Order: sequence, then structure tokens, then C-alpha cells
Amino acid sequence: MRTPAVVLVLGLALGIGTPVTWALTQPDEATGTTVEQAIDASSPSAMAPAPSPTAAPSPSGAVPPSPPALDLPPVTTRDAAPTVAAPVAAPVRLSLPARGVDAPLDPVGVSPDGQMELPEDVDRVGWYRFGPVPGDDGSAVLAGHVDDREQGLGALAPLRSTEVGDVVVVTGANGAETRWQVVSRELITKQVLPLDTIFGRDGPPRLVLVTCGGPFIPELRSYRDNVVVVAEPLP
Repeated sequence: MRTPAVVLVLGLALGIGTPVTWALTQPDEATGTTVEQAIDASSPSAMAPAPSPTAAPSPSGAVPPSPPALDLPPVTTRDAAPTVAAPVAAPVRLSLPARGVDAPLDPVGVSPDGQMELPEDVDRVGWYRFGPVPGDDGSAVLAGHVDDREQGLGALAPLRSTEVGDVVVVTGANGAETRWQVVSRELITKQVLPLDTIFGRDGPPRLVLVTCGGPFIPELRSYRDNVVVVAEPLP
């Protein structure tokens, strides 16, 4: 199970210091489908398969005649032990070529206050290591600061201008790349962020990118919203 503390993971953790340039050019609130629709659409159907047809009963309870014997080929035996899939390599780099994003990825967990840890360097992005690796089933979550008073804009600041169809590239520790295509970008108030959906472990592989957005709240030293981008694997 996902660590319970992660329910606060994106609350106020993704904006620090004072706003730099974010508020100067506000993006559209959404493009493509909503985050929940994008993730739900890639999940397995909840409908059960139709039952297999069964033979009709014989009239008056009579036993039908046995079918003739078939000349079947010999049965091929195989090892009953399950085949273990090769583990997917941990991600080490994130790239969105169309938006000029190229940043190293650090594995992160949960801080003592229950929020998702993020790299202190705003030029780096965190991968939530207690969730799926990009390419495994479920949502692999990558998050980073949008800016910092001293360091300036963060690596994920361009996320606010991401468009449906943009390509995302994640490089693993073994050098292998997985390529993804953006299907949704949405600006969501932090208090109503669908965390269970964003951090879901079920369904096909998805990539979820998160940073801060919306107006800056000085008394909280944080932004009101999160920019959430969902991407699906490219064939």
C-alpha cells in the first residue's frame, strides 16, 4: 500500500520563497481531458466479461451420446514456475524537448511532516520512489518546484505551457529511454487534488508531472494550485 502520509504530499510542498515570474503570464487552466478522466480512461474496464455459453440441456433429462474420441497431438509440458519480468530501471533524467525541460531526476520519499520530499535544487526533479517506476503499471509521479526566491525558476516552470501531444522522455539508470505523449494538463486547487487518482498503482503505465501554479499566497509562502500533466506511453 502507498504510505498513508502521502495524502498530504502535494499540499504546500511545491512552492517556496516568493513568486518569480509565474504570475506574469498565467496559462490556460486546462488542455485536453481532465486529469481524472485521462487516468480513468487508461484504466482497465470495470465491466465483467460476458459469461461463456453453456450447452443446452437435453430433452427429458436424457443423457446425450458421447462424442467420438479425437486424435489429439501429444501434450507439451513446461515449467510451472512463473516467468519473472526484468525490473524496470529507476529513472534518472526527464526531458520535454518542446518546452526546453531537461533535468536530472532524484528518487524521493515522504518528509516527516507528511509531504512529498523534493530536491532542494530547483533545477532537479523528484521521482516518488514508493510508487511505480516509469514504465511499470500505474502512475509514476514526478514533481518539482516551480521557482525559488534565490534560485529563480525551477526545472518544471515550463509545465504550465505544456500542450496535448507534447513528447516527454524519461531516461533510466541503464540508459534506456521511455517516450510519453501528453494527454492532459490541468490547474487544480491543492485542497481538491485527487491524490488517490494521481498516485494510483492500477492500470497501464502513466506518467504524472506536478508543480505549483495559480496565484501566490504570501501568508502561506506557497501557490494556491498545482499544475498536473498526464502522459501516456508512445508506441
